[in-house]
Amino acid sequence: MDVLLALTISAVFAIGVFQLLRRNLIRSVIGLSIISNAINLFLLAAGVYRGEVAAYANAVGQRSDALPQALILTAIVINMGGFAMVLSMLYVLSVRYKTSDSDEVKGLTH
Repeated sequence: MDVLLALTISAVFAIGVFQLLRRNLIRSVIGLSIISNAINLFLLAAGVYRGEVAAYANAVGQRSDALPQALILTAIVINMGGFAMVLSMLYVLSVRYKTSDSDEVKGLTH
């Protein structure tokens, strides 16, 4: 089961990298979002602790660690803020240059 989880997370990450390297800026933004989701899945899978009860339960037994879940929740909020900023930059570029193709956008290399 761990090998299947690792292969799935690596496939999601590879899809994100593939989309990030496209010339279309919209697909690049989608690839960035997919990569951030793959990283969150990796952190969740790496932080799995097989406790007997949930971290928030009042039951007696070995509790699971709540720290990876809290870190991933924080990462999701930060990723959404960054994603909103990238989308706003993409909107400005598409209005100014009337295209979403990165090859047709001129004047960004200066």
